[in-house]
Amino acid sequence: MPVTLTDIQAAHQRIKPHIHRTPFIKSDYINREVGAEIFFKCENFQKVGAFKARGACNAIFTLSDEAARRGVVTHSSGNHGAALAWAAGLRGIKATVVVPENAPAPKKRAIQGYGATIQYCAPNIAARQAAADEQIAKYGFEMIHPFDNDDVIAGQGTAAMELLEDLPNLDIIISPLGGGGLLSGTAIAAKGMKPGIKVFGAEPRGADDGAKSFVSGVRVTSQSPQTICDGLLTVLSERTFNHIRANVDAIGVTSEENIIGAMRMIWDYGKFICEPSCCPPLAAILEGTLDVKGKRVGIIITGGNVDLDKLPWARK
Repeated sequence: MPVTLTDIQAAHQRIKPHIHRTPFIKSDYINREVGAEIFFKCENFQKVGAFKARGACNAIFTLSDEAARRGVVTHSSGNHGAALAWAAGLRGIKATVVVPENAPAPKKRAIQGYGATIQYCAPNIAARQAAADEQIAKYGFEMIHPFDNDDVIAGQGTAAMELLEDLPNLDIIISPLGGGGLLSGTAIAAKGMKPGIKVFGAEPRGADDGAKSFVSGVRVTSQSPQTICDGLLTVLSERTFNHIRANVDAIGVTSEENIIGAMRMIWDYGKFICEPSCCPPLAAILEGTLDVKGKRVGIIITGGNVDLDKLPWARK
């Protein structure tokens, strides 16, 4: 059965003792630049510094006692792995995270810091899944997929639920798009709470499998992504593709240059740290591939785990 608003509401009750109810932030300068009223839902202030805490926490606390005793495994470029490690620690269970060798250093440190075991793999989707499958076969771990999991999707949807509770007169909600767990949960929550609202996704042009899938109606199953957005490198699953086709109104794509520009704009004028994977929504607005003129728009800022030694505008 597909995830519903009821599932998201139940997830929120389950996880709210453990997570932050994050604030929203506005910038008058950014609003003038885009010709709309933007409200940033700051999941960079969330536990583990990313919205992924929501889905991982919900998935961990819905496990049966038997599955929890076996332990859990996932594959992740960083934030989901850290979130799963954190949530597993709350329940006192073992977690292993398969991590691409080129994952950002702060994210690898966070996974280890929360007590998970890291298993490195080559930086591609097939290698990530193969390494996770090997861990499952060897140790009997329960797989908590970063996005192809109903409990994860329901947990991610709680961010949009909170945003609409705080700002019920929003016209549009936008989230970045990678594997589609956040956009799926966002769309289910938003359409369930306010059927007339528009829900958009945004992704880098160099990793635009979601936009291509959305337009053609046929899911792209592989890609060779070229983007600084390390959290948006995966393709949609069948599960997330179906949710997005059913509930999302548009997907905008944007250039690396505009992603970097949007990130710098948020740092300069929003006055908070966000990582590149947060920035396609604002970048797509600036580029004009998403039209929000005159609207009240919620954008989910997905995380703030940045390698400060490798800021994109400082690259030579």
